[in-house]
Amino acid sequence: MDDVDRKILAELQQDGRLTVTELAARVRLSVSPCHRRLRELERSGAIQGYRAVVDATALGLNFEALVFVSMRQEDRATIAEFERAVGELDHVLDAQRLFGEPDYLLRVATADLAAFQRLYDDRLATLPGVQRLTSTLVMKHVVRDRPLPS
Repeated sequence: MDDVDRKILAELQQDGRLTVTELAARVRLSVSPCHRRLRELERSGAIQGYRAVVDATALGLNFEALVFVSMRQEDRATIAEFERAVGELDHVLDAQRLFGEPDYLLRVATADLAAFQRLYDDRLATLPGVQRLTSTLVMKHVVRDRPLPS
């Protein structure tokens, strides 16, 4: 990956709807070489996809919480089953396995506190291997969806 590839990635992180012609102009390449580089970035997995950034409140998801998960069991089978089950929960927007304590951090969005409590009690607390859940409510986002540094 060279500086031109990094410029392409930076531009697309700012505006993923750029046409190849617009992108080429911004990174100072002609269209054909820009298109070849773009396809190679996609093929290599450096660009993993394109998507719309949607306002959660437009979907009625007005409540967000961070949930810290401490595991009772950490054998491979339990971890795999926990991660599979978390991956099936639509309201879990992000899930990260951590070093140290706690074992996982989940970012969850629901309509309101009552919906979060139902998710917490009915789904999160019953996930395989869970010993303890601790949650904190998100007051506001200070930095969100920042492009990766080049």
